[in-house]
Amino acid sequence: MTDVRHEVRDQVCHLTLDRPDSLNAITPAMRERLVALLAQASADPEIRAVLLTGTGRGFCAGADLRSAPAAGERTAGDVARTLRSGAQRLIAAVLDCEKPVLAAVNGTAAGLGAHLAFACDLVLAADSARFIEVFVRRGLVPDAGGAYLLPRLIGPQRAKELMFFGDALPAPDAERLGLVNRAVPDADLEKTARAWAIRLAGAPTRALALAKHLVNGSLDQDRATAFAAEAWAQEINMTTEDAREGLRAFAERRGPEFRGR
Repeated sequence: MTDVRHEVRDQVCHLTLDRPDSLNAITPAMRERLVALLAQASADPEIRAVLLTGTGRGFCAGADLRSAPAAGERTAGDVARTLRSGAQRLIAAVLDCEKPVLAAVNGTAAGLGAHLAFACDLVLAADSARFIEVFVRRGLVPDAGGAYLLPRLIGPQRAKELMFFGDALPAPDAERLGLVNRAVPDADLEKTARAWAIRLAGAPTRALALAKHLVNGSLDQDRATAFAAEAWAQEINMTTEDAREGLRAFAERRGPEFRGR
């Protein structure tokens, strides 16, 4: 039995964190499986979107700290090395996935779990879900890319407020701040997430991948670099079947039928 359920349906890769008794806290084995499955989704032309969610009351309570070495067992460099090869690698796998990644946050998302959701391209959350920058409660510095992601999503002052106080942020407030795209009634989360995922799977997949690359890189670039990247993205995209189909459909005044190629 795996703690990450995996299914491909309607060209959507469904990834479900399945440790409900621990609020889906991520073990090293779960992390490695997620990284591998995201890489697989990137490379598989039959997968055109990824949907990430959890089972039970929580989306993800963060990293499973029970597997971490005790303080006296560490040597200099161990923490940084573990972070680079662990949580940071998982967040990078989401950001670098060439297919759109949609999070359906079904419950509490704390620490790494919150950042895992924020790294996704689109985020839906049940009204009862909460996001917690839990690190300060444990005397820790935010990790898993939080200090990179949060200021880009909501600005530095709001990011500091969440990180400094560690208060639980209800999903409707997360929507208001711009951390999630939409908060929906709990009973509607699965249906809404499925509908969004199917829409993404029917979109021009390579165009979405290039758009994702442009947006993710834009805040780290000057205007000249961003404009050059945009021009090359357009050049690359115009070689795809979907771009040609989109232009034909426009000329023929019909809806396009994209194939993800």
